[in-house]
Amino acid sequence: MTIGSMFGDVFRSLFKKPVTERYPFQRPRIPERLRAKVVWNPENCSGCQLCVKDCPANALELIVVDKASKRFVMRYHADRCIYCAQCIESCRFKCLGFSTEEWELASANKTPFEVLYGRNEDIQFLLERAAQACSEQPDECREVK
Repeated sequence: MTIGSMFGDVFRSLFKKPVTERYPFQRPRIPERLRAKVVWNPENCSGCQLCVKDCPANALELIVVDKASKRFVMRYHADRCIYCAQCIESCRFKCLGFSTEEWELASANKTPFEVLYGRNEDIQFLLERAAQACSEQPDECREVK
């Protein structure tokens, strides 16, 4: 690059408006078909687990609380998800979709990346059962650091 062409670029940019976005203070317009956090509607789910089987990243787990009364809990690992939408395409009952509101998924630790979807009483039941299993066998429940 010659100095003359560089001065031309410098002088042209002096008279242009900056293109910097004020992101944290002004949220940008979200594209219509943005692939963001996966959300699950437990009311429509039949427990067929096609979404779990078709997920190439193993980001979904469907935990069966009671199959007869259609009580399930979905564990979604956002840190594993590659946002390919294969789970959404394979769901026959349209239980899965992308969120248009939760697309800012940065965090300093892994805790917020594991999301439990389902009825509150089902989630509470699973958490209590996991805590009970940890109290009986504490060696298996230690976190790897």
